[in-house]
Amino acid sequence: MKSRNIVALVMVVALLLAACAPAATPTPTPRPRPTEPPPTTAPPTVPPGPEIDCMGAEGEQVTVLYQWSGAEEEKINAVLKPLVDACGISVVATTTRDEAVLDTKAKSEPPDVLFWPSTAPLTLYTDLLKDLDAVGADPANYADYWKTMGSVDGRWLAVPVKADIKTIIWYSPANFELFGYEVPTTWAELEALVEDMVADGNVPWSMGLESDAATGWTGSDFIQDILLVQQGPQYVMNLINGTVAYNDAGVKQAYETYGKWAKDDMYTVGGATGTVSTPFLDAIYKVFSDPPEAMMVKQSGFAGGAVAAQYPDLEYGVDYDFFAVPGAQGMQGGADFMMAFSDSPVAKAVVAYMTGPAGAAQWASVGFDLSPNMLALGNYTDAALIKKAEALAGAAGFTPDIGDSIPAPFGTAEWKAIVDYVQGIDLDTALQGAAAAQADALQ
Repeated sequence: MKSRNIVALVMVVALLLAACAPAATPTPTPRPRPTEPPPTTAPPTVPPGPEIDCMGAEGEQVTVLYQWSGAEEEKINAVLKPLVDACGISVVATTTRDEAVLDTKAKSEPPDVLFWPSTAPLTLYTDLLKDLDAVGADPANYADYWKTMGSVDGRWLAVPVKADIKTIIWYSPANFELFGYEVPTTWAELEALVEDMVADGNVPWSMGLESDAATGWTGSDFIQDILLVQQGPQYVMNLINGTVAYNDAGVKQAYETYGKWAKDDMYTVGGATGTVSTPFLDAIYKVFSDPPEAMMVKQSGFAGGAVAAQYPDLEYGVDYDFFAVPGAQGMQGGADFMMAFSDSPVAKAVVAYMTGPAGAAQWASVGFDLSPNMLALGNYTDAALIKKAEALAGAAGFTPDIGDSIPAPFGTAEWKAIVDYVQGIDLDTALQGAAAAQADALQ
């Protein structure tokens, strides 16, 4: 589900220079098993994991603030456990999604370490944050665009610890094999594949814009990926910051590409009516039903979990899989960033751990989405995460989701423009309304 975060617009300043669980199963009653004979040889020696530097913080307490709760909080605790065990530190956490709480804490009793789903705090608390270079962070483990994203006036203040990618398309390998389709590697190949599917009597796409008050966000994601193909990441950033108007010719081209598929029942399930009225989760399910209603669905990483929950008998890599949008000049997605309000030994220990090899390996093994730390590669155990991590590592850049990065009035107008256009409103008229909202919101 989309979140609407007005403050997240601030992250654009740092970005301008840069080029979602399976259903629970009953616990089986263990059956008696025979006693195993003692080994005749010594067990193999397990190589030690990466060394953890406590920075002289043994036995100290670290305060952290983040938005994670429930299962996500359990995962961050699991990520930090090797550091806690090795150094004997204790973690005192505050979890909140309220920006007012963050603001109050930052200005009165700031946490040693902050984890936040945008770089907005960079501008809000620039003078309070510590330079990451001085608190143990290793920039060599991150792509240059991540460091650019987390810098203000030459100061590196935020580093990503968690990321999710959206520039992907889900499909059934079994169905592709059945019809002789191959995964496209260029945008032209994707367009040709879509036409081949239509010629075979198959519906290429399943689309669903319906999401209650947020209806339209899936269209925004799809159009952004088309923009990444046709125009590139800087163009996307310029739409977010307002230097390119939302009714620009490049936007119109992307809408026309999207509309060709979204409005025609030869290309998407139910045509325009189906696109507008289908709930976004149902759009995912249609590709993997028996028989399938469509061949592909453009959706972010959480779709794999949705498929596994809806169809527990399906196997990842056989019955459902994904490929990166071919031809996209970068990835769109979301990220959580780490910032330090303290340069104490325990704060340094956390930062050094999270940005080094030990933290990267643990993050990947826990499977808390993706770590932008390049040292995490090779440590994932989940097959889907392995593939997503490779896609992220190979990306030329990373752009935030437009809908998560613009003021609410502009975002609402963008969604309306998408729905109106699919329903038959003249494109220039639809885009004019969104462009006016963009100008008002960013003036």
